[in-house]
Amino acid sequence: MCGIAGHLGVHADEAQLDRLLDRLLATHPGPGDAATARDGDAGVGVREARPGVTTEDDGGHGVARLAVARGGRFTLALDGELYNRAELRADLETLGHDFGVGSDAEVVLAAFTEWGTDGLDRLDGAFALAVWDRDTRRMMLARDHFGVRPLYLARAGDGWLVASEIRGILESGLHERRPDDRTIYRYLRFRVHDDGRSTFFAGIERVGAGEVVTLGADVPGGLERRPYTRLREELAALGKAPRAYSPAVAAEFRTLLTAAVRRRATSSGRVGTALSGGLDSAAIAALLDVVEHESGRSAADAVQDTWSAIYPGSRNDEVEHVDAVVAALDGRVQEHRIEPTPTEFKQDLRDLVRTQEEPLVSTGAYTQYRVLREASESDSVVLDGHGGDETLAGFGPHHLIHLRELRHRSAVSAASELGRSLDVLYRRGRPLIGDRLHGRKDVPVASLLDADFARAHATEGYDVEKADLRARLVDDVFTGSLPARLRYTDKNARAFGVAVRMPFVDRDLVRFVFGLADDALVKDGVGKRVLRDAMRGLLPDSVVDRRDKVGATTPQGEWFMRLKNHVYGEFLSESFANRPYFDQTAVLHAFEGWIKGTNSIDSMTVWRMLNLELWLQEFFDEREPEDPGQAEHVKTDYEPNARKQLDLVTGDGTAVRRYPLRTELYAREDDLEAKTLGYVERFFSGLPDAGPEHASATSGRWYFFISEKIVAITQGRSYFIWDIKVGRPARLLSRYVTRTPAGIGLGSPFTMQLAIEEAGLPRVLFASAGGAVGKVLGKRGLFYDLVGGDIRAIDGPTEYSVYPANVSAKLGPKDPDDVAAHLSAAIRARVPEAYRDTFGGTVVMDANDIGRNVLGKDAPGAKERYELMFADNPLGQGSEQTPMAIVFEAPSA
Repeated sequence: MCGIAGHLGVHADEAQLDRLLDRLLATHPGPGDAATARDGDAGVGVREARPGVTTEDDGGHGVARLAVARGGRFTLALDGELYNRAELRADLETLGHDFGVGSDAEVVLAAFTEWGTDGLDRLDGAFALAVWDRDTRRMMLARDHFGVRPLYLARAGDGWLVASEIRGILESGLHERRPDDRTIYRYLRFRVHDDGRSTFFAGIERVGAGEVVTLGADVPGGLERRPYTRLREELAALGKAPRAYSPAVAAEFRTLLTAAVRRRATSSGRVGTALSGGLDSAAIAALLDVVEHESGRSAADAVQDTWSAIYPGSRNDEVEHVDAVVAALDGRVQEHRIEPTPTEFKQDLRDLVRTQEEPLVSTGAYTQYRVLREASESDSVVLDGHGGDETLAGFGPHHLIHLRELRHRSAVSAASELGRSLDVLYRRGRPLIGDRLHGRKDVPVASLLDADFARAHATEGYDVEKADLRARLVDDVFTGSLPARLRYTDKNARAFGVAVRMPFVDRDLVRFVFGLADDALVKDGVGKRVLRDAMRGLLPDSVVDRRDKVGATTPQGEWFMRLKNHVYGEFLSESFANRPYFDQTAVLHAFEGWIKGTNSIDSMTVWRMLNLELWLQEFFDEREPEDPGQAEHVKTDYEPNARKQLDLVTGDGTAVRRYPLRTELYAREDDLEAKTLGYVERFFSGLPDAGPEHASATSGRWYFFISEKIVAITQGRSYFIWDIKVGRPARLLSRYVTRTPAGIGLGSPFTMQLAIEEAGLPRVLFASAGGAVGKVLGKRGLFYDLVGGDIRAIDGPTEYSVYPANVSAKLGPKDPDDVAAHLSAAIRARVPEAYRDTFGGTVVMDANDIGRNVLGKDAPGAKERYELMFADNPLGQGSEQTPMAIVFEAPSA
């Protein structure tokens, strides 16, 4: 794998332009040496990310090369590889071209020199390239026919930046980093991306598949786009006179697919396959086995590596079919299995978002991410089955379109096909049937979006072909499906330095398939008929005749249910609330309903919102850089929390020292008294060895402060938000509560529901009306004065809290004065004798960085005195896990 880059018309000094190419070539992992060429304000360069991924006849020079034409007019930077290099080289040699090592870059440049941009249509491979023309001062950019390799461009003042990765353009410092709102809307609303030139970054566009882009000061607007191939039109036309299906067609298809595998199986390193258990990947593994046992192949090729992600116990697990394929290859494979877990997914999630550079439609890319991470340790090339669904009608909608077409031609044929497809149709429709039978509420995606954002893009639409199978397949190949798969495959491949090659994305094979009749693709409710027939005898019938489809994806819904606290925390975050894209209250309500199974939103909708939020955090929010090598510091009992202090002089002149105690998490089943006493004893047993600076500070009167949260938790007064049945009044009233960064208060439907259950709806309505009047009169807090009780102590989940507080809402503790008295009695009985007489009592405190409120105590004096001792909230606001403190007053002079 490698990256290419270029710039044109960027005004800077020589040193800055040299550094610019280096930044644009910021590929990963472990970038190799860069080769660059500069000509005034223009430059192109190439850098290998993993040296050694070469084809067998590449002279050992690799696929990533900078080539200069004889005479120096043209300079070419190539990312990619040719599969017809030998044939092209022979043709060019007959026309008078000679070659050095005969690398891909040399051959491509010779073809361009000989035929211009028309020569690009003669190339068979996966590539992106940039050509600098010294004489015309123009730069030409292009990608292969299907867009396997990426290439991006962006304006930089009056000039242009070009790079294989978006990150290179962002790190150039010459392009303003902004999200593209239209792309974001289409992604959230219609579940599409990579369907055009635009990216998720405003002003950064992609060069299209089969497209040549010319940049130059003399080009109108500085840029011209045009296709160099008519492949899309050719494929659409082939279906007008289709070839009838027969066994001979299946045999010819197998020959062509084998040839496609053979072309992609040449490498100086090991070649493996990504084996999901589906038909496409199984076919690639079986045909690679055929190719590796052809005459002329080395003995080292006789055993291939297969890489499979399995999910035991999940509906997505295809281990049964993986086993069947491996058994059919009869010991001629070295099988490797990866078992990703939701915990690992959570750990890898931010790196996945960073790697992909743009949001994804699903978590399916994570399966490949894990497979390639493991494969990179052994194989330099991995063959993948992507492209089979888009070219061979493997998706469910393809079958429905086929049924519609049959109905227009012959009602009898349509009825026959329908009758043989009932099991497949039922399987696809079962989720919808389940929603209807269980009365799940429909939640349109548009209802989860910010109203202004949705209004600004209300004219956007996304139409898909529903009546013409050939037109739909062409659209899926070039717009609707394959581009997204190619993008995430390339990003994963670059991240781990593996070349991923896809035999189904082959021009000769695709042309052949598009020239066949529809019944060569869809038959009896399932697609890929020609592939199934071609693979009979090579693969087990259990794989060939499968009527279900899983695909190389994760058990996304199951994982999100396991990770619901983490997902909820992101949706609850202040950053999510401040985005101009979401209605946070509606999203939280919908997510709650999804957890309970009361609405029809799916995990795909949850993922898009989560992915977008994490992407915005990664690429736009200011975040402290992660240091994976730095061990987390665990606070002792005798030091303050981060950004806090032990000592404080209160407003009335009292000097106090506060020792926050770090604890394990408290749960409903814990004995508050027994567990808490353990931490108090730990403090006093370690105090003599804590250092002389603590001796004098701990000789005065002291108090035990405990957070009301853990008291409420152990009393069973804390509830997971998905266990709270929120009514309509709570949803309505919570919208009018002002939230603060310190706590959600009653600004959540969950906490408002608890308030209604605790105080009664009439009293809450009365207090709400009074509170509204109080706001007009400038008197705040009137609501809590009128509603009475400890409603003020009700609090909801906050993003900065540790689990389970980040996904829970709680009532105030019950009988906090009694709790304080019982704890004090137990403490006096257990602390060292020297500290019994100086113990002043226990305080149950509700504190955050904004305010303090003593809910209960047995310590003498006014509540305000103890609230002053916590003026700066020494327990902390976030994930400190210090819900209690021992507080000493300085002894009298």
